[in-house]
Amino acid sequence: MTPRPRVAPVRRAQIVQATIRCLARQGSAGLTMKKVAGEARVSPGILHYYFASKRAILVAALDVVMAELDQRVVALSAGARDARGQLSAVIRGCLGLAEEQREFWVVFVEFWGEMMRDRELSRINAALYERLRRALAATVAQGMRAGQFRRVPPEEAGAVVLALVDGLSLQRAFDPRALSLERAVRACEDAVSRYLERPGPPARRASGRRARS
Repeated sequence: MTPRPRVAPVRRAQIVQATIRCLARQGSAGLTMKKVAGEARVSPGILHYYFASKRAILVAALDVVMAELDQRVVALSAGARDARGQLSAVIRGCLGLAEEQREFWVVFVEFWGEMMRDRELSRINAALYERLRRALAATVAQGMRAGQFRRVPPEEAGAVVLALVDGLSLQRAFDPRALSLERAVRACEDAVSRYLERPGPPARRASGRRARS
C-alpha cells in the first residue's frame, strides 16, 4: 500500500533521523536495515519502500546533515556585511557543529569510511566537496573584487579554507577538550586572514645622504 502523500515526507525524515542515531551509536559497520527499522519504529516493508539499500540511507543522512549546515551558515551570514564576514560565518557555523551536533561529523566520518570501498559514494562525496569549494571560492572572489583579499585562484583558496575548517572540526569532534569553540574559531580565522591578506606597500629605503645643514 502506498503511503499517503502527507505522511511520506514525515516518515522519510523519521527514518533518516533514526539512521543518524544508529550511526552515532554503532557506526556504519553495525548499521543494518533491521536496526534502522527498529529505531524508526517502522516495519521492514515500510523501510524498503523508502530506501532500497544501506547506501541509499547513508546518502539521505548525508543530505540531511548538509542541509542543516547550510541553514546554519545562512543564518549566521545574515548579518555579514562583506566577504570576510561571510567566511567568518562559515567558520563559526562548521566548528560549532562539532560541539552542538556531534552526530553531524559522525555521519561524515562513517560516510567517508564507506566511500573508500564504494565508487558511487566516492562520486557523491567528490561532487559535494566540489560544491563546497565553489561556494567558498565565490566568497573569496567577492572579497578580491572589493579589495579585501589578495589575488589568488579562488578555488584554491576555497580548498584551503575547507581544509582548515574540516581539520579543526574533526579534532574537536574527536576530542572536545583539544580546543574550545572560541579558540578554534580564532585560530581558523587568523590562518585564513593571513592566507588571504593583501601585501602591504613595499618599505621605503632610508636615504644614505644626510640632509645638508
